[in-house]
Amino acid sequence: MIRFAAVLLSLTMLTLLLAPFQLIALAFGLRWQQSIPHLFHRILCALIGVRIHEVGKRTTDTPVLILSNHVSWLDIIIIGARAPVVFVAKSEVAKWPVFGWLAKLQRTIFVERERRQKTGATAQEIGNRMLSGDAVVLFAEGTSSDGMRVLPFRSALVGSVHHALGDSTHHKEITVQPMSIAYVGFGGLPVGRAFRENVAWYGDIDLIPHFIGILSSGAIDVVVSWGEAVAYDMSADRKTITRNAENAVRRMTSAALRAGPPRKTPTALPAPEAQPPESASAIA
Repeated sequence: MIRFAAVLLSLTMLTLLLAPFQLIALAFGLRWQQSIPHLFHRILCALIGVRIHEVGKRTTDTPVLILSNHVSWLDIIIIGARAPVVFVAKSEVAKWPVFGWLAKLQRTIFVERERRQKTGATAQEIGNRMLSGDAVVLFAEGTSSDGMRVLPFRSALVGSVHHALGDSTHHKEITVQPMSIAYVGFGGLPVGRAFRENVAWYGDIDLIPHFIGILSSGAIDVVVSWGEAVAYDMSADRKTITRNAENAVRRMTSAALRAGPPRKTPTALPAPEAQPPESASAIA
Protein backbone atom coordinates (compact mmCIF):
# COMPACT_ATOMS: atom_id res chain seq x y z
CA MET A 1 0.00 0.00 0.00
CA ILE A 2 2.96 2.34 0.53
CA ARG A 3 3.94 1.88 -3.10
CA PHE A 4 0.34 2.39 -4.22
CA ALA A 5 0.05 5.62 -2.23
CA ALA A 6 3.32 6.94 -3.65
CA VAL A 7 2.37 6.12 -7.24
CA LEU A 8 -1.14 7.53 -6.81
CA LEU A 9 0.22 10.77 -5.35
CA SER A 10 2.69 11.11 -8.22
CA LEU A 11 -0.08 10.38 -10.72
CA THR A 12 -2.31 13.02 -9.17
CA MET A 13 0.44 15.65 -9.25
CA LEU A 14 1.28 14.76 -12.85
CA THR A 15 -2.37 15.09 -13.87
CA LEU A 16 -2.78 18.44 -12.13
CA LEU A 17 0.39 19.70 -13.80
CA LEU A 18 -0.42 18.66 -17.38
CA ALA A 19 -4.22 18.92 -17.48
CA PRO A 20 -4.34 22.77 -17.72
CA PHE A 21 -1.98 22.71 -20.71
CA GLN A 22 -4.08 20.05 -22.41
CA LEU A 23 -7.27 22.04 -21.82
CA ILE A 24 -5.65 25.09 -23.40
CA ALA A 25 -4.43 23.01 -26.35
CA LEU A 26 -7.94 21.60 -26.91
CA ALA A 27 -9.55 25.03 -26.66
CA PHE A 28 -7.24 26.60 -29.24
CA GLY A 29 -6.60 23.56 -31.45
CA LEU A 30 -2.88 23.48 -30.66
CA ARG A 31 -0.62 20.55 -31.56
CA TRP A 32 0.07 20.04 -27.84
CA GLN A 33 -3.17 18.09 -27.69
CA GLN A 34 -1.33 15.14 -29.29
CA SER A 35 2.01 15.42 -27.52
CA ILE A 36 0.81 16.04 -23.95
CA PRO A 37 -1.07 12.70 -23.58
CA HIS A 38 1.99 10.98 -25.09
CA LEU A 39 4.23 12.56 -22.43
CA PHE A 40 1.69 11.75 -19.69
CA HIS A 41 1.63 8.06 -20.61
CA ARG A 42 5.41 7.80 -20.87
CA ILE A 43 5.86 9.19 -17.37
CA LEU A 44 3.02 7.04 -16.02
CA CYS A 45 4.61 3.86 -17.38
CA ALA A 46 7.81 4.78 -15.57
CA LEU A 47 5.91 5.43 -12.33
CA ILE A 48 4.03 2.13 -12.45
CA GLY A 49 7.08 0.14 -13.50
CA VAL A 50 5.88 -0.98 -16.93
CA ARG A 51 8.73 -2.20 -19.14
CA ILE A 52 7.79 -2.09 -22.81
CA HIS A 53 9.61 -4.29 -25.30
CA GLU A 54 8.90 -3.50 -28.94
CA VAL A 55 9.02 -5.85 -31.91
CA GLY A 56 8.86 -4.22 -35.32
CA LYS A 57 8.17 -0.55 -35.96
CA ARG A 58 5.12 1.65 -36.10
CA THR A 59 4.45 2.97 -39.56
CA THR A 60 4.99 6.64 -40.24
CA ASP A 61 2.45 6.62 -43.09
CA THR A 62 -0.71 8.69 -42.78
CA PRO A 63 -3.68 8.42 -42.65
CA VAL A 64 -3.40 5.29 -40.50
CA LEU A 65 -5.72 2.98 -38.60
CA ILE A 66 -4.12 0.68 -35.99
CA LEU A 67 -6.00 -2.54 -35.21
CA SER A 68 -5.08 -4.13 -31.88
CA ASN A 69 -6.13 -6.81 -29.44
CA HIS A 70 -7.31 -5.65 -26.01
CA VAL A 71 -6.31 -7.07 -22.62
CA SER A 72 -6.53 -4.35 -19.98
CA TRP A 73 -7.17 -0.67 -19.28
CA LEU A 74 -3.38 -0.58 -19.01
CA ASP A 75 -3.24 -1.03 -22.82
CA ILE A 76 -4.19 2.63 -23.18
CA ILE A 77 -1.20 3.80 -21.18
CA ILE A 78 1.23 1.46 -22.92
CA ILE A 79 0.15 2.31 -26.47
CA GLY A 80 -0.05 6.00 -25.61
CA ALA A 81 3.51 5.84 -24.30
CA ARG A 82 4.79 4.50 -27.61
CA ALA A 83 3.10 6.97 -29.95
CA PRO A 84 0.75 9.97 -30.04
CA VAL A 85 -2.57 8.28 -30.83
CA VAL A 86 -6.29 8.57 -30.18
CA PHE A 87 -8.45 5.66 -29.06
CA VAL A 88 -11.92 4.36 -29.77
CA ALA A 89 -13.79 3.38 -26.59
CA LYS A 90 -17.29 2.37 -25.58
CA SER A 91 -19.55 5.29 -24.62
CA GLU A 92 -19.84 4.08 -21.01
CA VAL A 93 -16.22 5.06 -20.41
CA ALA A 94 -17.12 8.73 -20.86
CA LYS A 95 -19.33 8.53 -17.75
CA TRP A 96 -16.71 6.93 -15.49
CA PRO A 97 -15.43 9.19 -12.67
CA VAL A 98 -11.93 10.52 -13.34
CA PHE A 99 -11.17 7.89 -16.03
CA GLY A 100 -13.87 9.29 -18.30
CA TRP A 101 -12.55 12.82 -17.86
CA LEU A 102 -9.02 11.68 -18.71
CA ALA A 103 -10.34 9.86 -21.79
CA LYS A 104 -12.03 13.05 -22.97
CA LEU A 105 -8.81 15.01 -22.43
CA GLN A 106 -7.09 12.54 -24.74
CA ARG A 107 -9.74 13.17 -27.42
CA THR A 108 -11.10 9.62 -27.30
CA ILE A 109 -13.73 8.67 -29.87
CA PHE A 110 -16.73 7.15 -28.07
CA VAL A 111 -18.95 4.55 -29.71
CA GLU A 112 -22.42 3.45 -28.63
CA ARG A 113 -22.13 -0.29 -29.20
CA GLU A 114 -25.76 -1.02 -28.32
CA ARG A 115 -27.07 1.33 -31.03
CA ARG A 116 -25.99 -0.11 -34.35
CA GLN A 117 -27.45 2.82 -36.25
CA LYS A 118 -24.69 4.92 -34.66
CA THR A 119 -21.94 2.73 -36.16
CA GLY A 120 -21.85 4.69 -39.42
CA ALA A 121 -21.52 8.01 -37.58
CA THR A 122 -18.68 6.65 -35.45
CA ALA A 123 -16.90 5.25 -38.51
CA GLN A 124 -17.28 8.67 -40.10
CA GLU A 125 -15.68 10.35 -37.08
CA ILE A 126 -12.81 7.85 -37.09
CA GLY A 127 -12.26 8.58 -40.78
CA ASN A 128 -12.23 12.32 -40.14
CA ARG A 129 -9.70 11.93 -37.34
CA MET A 130 -7.41 9.90 -39.59
CA LEU A 131 -7.64 12.54 -42.33
CA SER A 132 -6.76 15.25 -39.80
CA GLY A 133 -3.48 13.46 -39.05
CA ASP A 134 -4.39 11.40 -35.98
CA ALA A 135 -3.26 7.78 -35.70
CA VAL A 136 -6.42 6.03 -34.51
CA VAL A 137 -6.23 2.85 -32.41
CA LEU A 138 -9.21 0.51 -32.63
CA PHE A 139 -9.47 -2.46 -30.26
CA ALA A 140 -11.06 -4.63 -32.91
CA GLU A 141 -12.19 -7.44 -30.59
CA GLY A 142 -14.82 -5.09 -29.20
CA THR A 143 -14.01 -6.15 -25.63
CA SER A 144 -11.04 -7.19 -23.51
CA SER A 145 -9.78 -10.77 -23.18
CA ASP A 146 -7.70 -12.72 -20.68
CA GLY A 147 -4.56 -11.98 -22.68
CA MET A 148 -3.86 -15.64 -23.44
CA ARG A 149 -5.82 -15.60 -26.70
CA VAL A 150 -7.11 -13.21 -29.34
CA LEU A 151 -10.87 -12.95 -29.81
CA PRO A 152 -12.42 -12.58 -33.28
CA PHE A 153 -12.08 -9.08 -34.70
CA ARG A 154 -15.21 -7.10 -35.56
CA SER A 155 -15.28 -5.39 -38.93
CA ALA A 156 -18.01 -2.74 -38.49
CA LEU A 157 -15.76 0.19 -37.53
CA VAL A 158 -13.04 -0.87 -39.96
CA GLY A 159 -15.42 0.65 -42.48
CA SER A 160 -13.93 3.97 -41.38
CA VAL A 161 -11.26 3.29 -44.03
CA HIS A 162 -13.88 3.72 -46.74
CA HIS A 163 -15.40 6.77 -45.06
CA ALA A 164 -12.00 8.45 -44.98
CA LEU A 165 -11.29 7.66 -48.63
CA GLY A 166 -14.75 8.82 -49.64
CA ASP A 167 -14.27 12.16 -47.89
CA SER A 168 -10.70 12.81 -48.98
CA THR A 169 -9.63 14.56 -52.16
CA HIS A 170 -5.94 14.04 -51.38
CA HIS A 171 -5.66 10.38 -50.39
CA LYS A 172 -6.26 7.32 -52.53
CA GLU A 173 -5.12 4.86 -49.85
CA ILE A 174 -5.43 4.38 -46.09
CA THR A 175 -2.76 2.48 -44.16
CA VAL A 176 -3.88 -0.21 -41.73
CA GLN A 177 -1.34 -1.65 -39.28
CA PRO A 178 -1.99 -4.59 -36.94
CA MET A 179 -0.55 -4.36 -33.44
CA SER A 180 -0.31 -6.92 -30.65
CA ILE A 181 -0.10 -6.43 -26.90
CA ALA A 182 1.15 -9.38 -24.85
CA TYR A 183 1.79 -9.21 -21.10
CA VAL A 184 4.66 -11.58 -20.46
CA GLY A 185 6.02 -10.67 -17.01
CA PHE A 186 4.54 -9.68 -13.66
CA GLY A 187 6.70 -8.95 -10.64
CA GLY A 188 9.63 -10.69 -12.27
CA LEU A 189 7.67 -13.87 -13.02
CA PRO A 190 6.27 -15.09 -16.35
CA VAL A 191 2.58 -14.33 -16.83
CA GLY A 192 0.85 -17.68 -17.18
CA ARG A 193 -2.75 -18.56 -16.49
CA ALA A 194 -2.11 -18.26 -12.75
CA PHE A 195 -1.18 -14.58 -13.08
CA ARG A 196 -3.45 -13.49 -15.94
CA GLU A 197 -5.96 -11.69 -13.69
CA ASN A 198 -3.14 -9.60 -12.23
CA VAL A 199 -2.71 -7.80 -15.56
CA ALA A 200 -5.77 -8.68 -17.68
CA TRP A 201 -8.94 -6.74 -16.97
CA TYR A 202 -11.87 -8.59 -18.47
CA GLY A 203 -15.20 -10.17 -17.66
CA ASP A 204 -16.62 -9.06 -14.31
CA ILE A 205 -13.30 -8.07 -12.70
CA ASP A 206 -13.83 -4.86 -10.69
CA LEU A 207 -11.87 -1.88 -11.97
CA ILE A 208 -10.82 -0.21 -8.70
CA PRO A 209 -9.26 -3.31 -7.02
CA HIS A 210 -7.54 -4.10 -10.33
CA PHE A 211 -6.28 -0.51 -10.58
CA ILE A 212 -4.88 -0.69 -7.04
CA GLY A 213 -3.21 -4.03 -7.80
CA ILE A 214 -1.49 -2.69 -10.92
CA LEU A 215 -0.19 0.44 -9.19
CA SER A 216 1.07 -1.65 -6.28
CA SER A 217 2.70 -4.44 -8.27
CA GLY A 218 5.97 -3.06 -9.50
CA ALA A 219 7.57 -4.46 -12.65
CA ILE A 220 5.28 -5.44 -15.52
CA ASP A 221 6.79 -6.66 -18.79
CA VAL A 222 4.77 -6.22 -21.97
CA VAL A 223 5.65 -6.91 -25.59
CA VAL A 224 4.22 -4.55 -28.20
CA SER A 225 4.53 -6.06 -31.68
CA TRP A 226 3.91 -4.10 -34.87
CA GLY A 227 2.80 -6.03 -37.92
CA GLU A 228 3.14 -5.16 -41.58
CA ALA A 229 1.42 -1.92 -42.51
CA VAL A 230 -0.76 -2.36 -45.59
CA ALA A 231 -2.19 0.42 -47.76
CA TYR A 232 -5.78 -0.18 -48.87
CA ASP A 233 -7.79 1.65 -51.52
CA MET A 234 -11.53 2.04 -51.93
CA SER A 235 -11.86 -1.41 -53.53
CA ALA A 236 -10.68 -3.20 -50.37
CA ASP A 237 -13.29 -5.20 -48.48
CA ARG A 238 -13.53 -4.31 -44.79
CA LYS A 239 -13.99 -7.96 -43.78
CA THR A 240 -10.82 -8.88 -45.64
CA ILE A 241 -8.93 -6.03 -43.95
CA THR A 242 -10.23 -7.19 -40.57
CA ARG A 243 -9.42 -10.86 -41.17
CA ASN A 244 -5.85 -10.09 -42.31
CA ALA A 245 -5.23 -7.92 -39.24
CA GLU A 246 -6.72 -10.51 -36.88
CA ASN A 247 -4.49 -13.26 -38.27
CA ALA A 248 -1.41 -11.06 -37.92
CA VAL A 249 -2.25 -10.07 -34.32
CA ARG A 250 -2.94 -13.69 -33.42
CA ARG A 251 0.47 -14.76 -34.74
CA MET A 252 2.34 -11.93 -33.00
CA THR A 253 0.58 -12.50 -29.67
CA SER A 254 1.28 -16.24 -29.72
CA ALA A 255 4.94 -15.62 -30.53
CA ALA A 256 5.34 -13.12 -27.68
CA LEU A 257 3.62 -15.39 -25.13
CA ARG A 258 5.74 -18.38 -26.15
CA ALA A 259 8.97 -16.38 -25.85
CA GLY A 260 8.07 -15.07 -22.38
CA PRO A 261 9.78 -12.15 -20.63
CA PRO A 262 12.71 -10.83 -22.71
CA ARG A 263 16.01 -11.54 -21.06
CA LYS A 264 18.79 -9.01 -21.00
CA THR A 265 21.81 -10.09 -22.96
CA PRO A 266 24.62 -10.75 -20.47
CA THR A 267 27.35 -8.17 -20.67
CA ALA A 268 30.51 -9.74 -22.08
CA LEU A 269 33.36 -9.77 -19.63
CA PRO A 270 36.57 -8.11 -20.80
CA ALA A 271 39.24 -10.47 -22.01
CA PRO A 272 41.92 -11.09 -19.37
CA GLU A 273 45.13 -9.23 -19.92
CA ALA A 274 48.02 -11.31 -21.14
CA GLN A 275 50.28 -12.37 -18.33
CA PRO A 276 53.97 -13.03 -18.69
CA PRO A 277 54.80 -16.75 -18.68
CA GLU A 278 55.65 -18.09 -15.28
CA SER A 279 59.20 -19.27 -14.69
CA ALA A 280 59.96 -22.94 -14.38
CA SER A 281 60.73 -22.48 -10.72
CA ALA A 282 57.38 -20.80 -10.10
CA ILE A 283 55.57 -23.68 -11.85
CA ALA A 284 57.46 -26.13 -9.75
